[in-house]
Amino acid sequence: MARVKLQTTGLQMEYYQPRTGRKLLALDDVNVSVEEGEFVAFVGPSGCGKTTFINIVDGLLKNTGGRVILDGKVVQGPGRDRAMVFQDPCLLPWGTVLKNVIYGMECQGQSGREVKEKALHFIELVGLSGFEEHYTHELSGGMQQRVNLARALTVDPEVLIMDEPFAALDAQTREIMQQELLRIWRAAQKTVLFITHQINEAIYLADRVIIFTARPGRVKAVLKVDIDRPRPLRVKREKKFLEYEDQVWGFLEEEVRKTMLKDSLVQNAEE
Repeated sequence: MARVKLQTTGLQMEYYQPRTGRKLLALDDVNVSVEEGEFVAFVGPSGCGKTTFINIVDGLLKNTGGRVILDGKVVQGPGRDRAMVFQDPCLLPWGTVLKNVIYGMECQGQSGREVKEKALHFIELVGLSGFEEHYTHELSGGMQQRVNLARALTVDPEVLIMDEPFAALDAQTREIMQQELLRIWRAAQKTVLFITHQINEAIYLADRVIIFTARPGRVKAVLKVDIDRPRPLRVKREKKFLEYEDQVWGFLEEEVRKTMLKDSLVQNAEE
């Protein structure tokens, strides 16, 4: 039986809005359990609190209620046991690929030959061997995200958190990067939390898809993806995959409409 790696219980996040003097409830009673080595994707309408959720898990935000438990310990802030891959690669423009990958380890006070060897290992793992001395402006968007991923993996996190890492890529590159991510995930054997707006991306990548409601974000449904691995890209055209897409959209449609209605009411109130 797989071990629970990460758990949130009664997670709540409320923001104070100085301009209006009101409080905004972004997350409410979010209960999630993730097993060790599991790949879990999160989808939901815009503004439902997905990014807030993972920022709390990463320790970048302090929740106003509930708990995040990682390996049996309550998360109190950022830690070496978690690494974030953002939508923007956030690379050092003056640094080479190798320098950027090493940077995360340097921030942890690591140095020496082993650091370079570890960086080279993960550069190879993400498929960038031969580009170690290239600067970031010499790389495509997909290659830059590979550097970003390699940098996150070098610090050896227990949980890898990814916030729409492929959103800025063109459609073809995004497809290839999805397949590459699964290859890297199998090799690195990490627990992954993956945020996306793209339904088929979530289904293709994940063991389970967790669907959030409109704000305040709650868990509306959890869908187990029973598709054998490894998954070729052509699986997205198969009947079973399309049925999963219909199921997820069935849960999401009502929530998206709620979000659109809320946004329309707010806009009318401000006019």
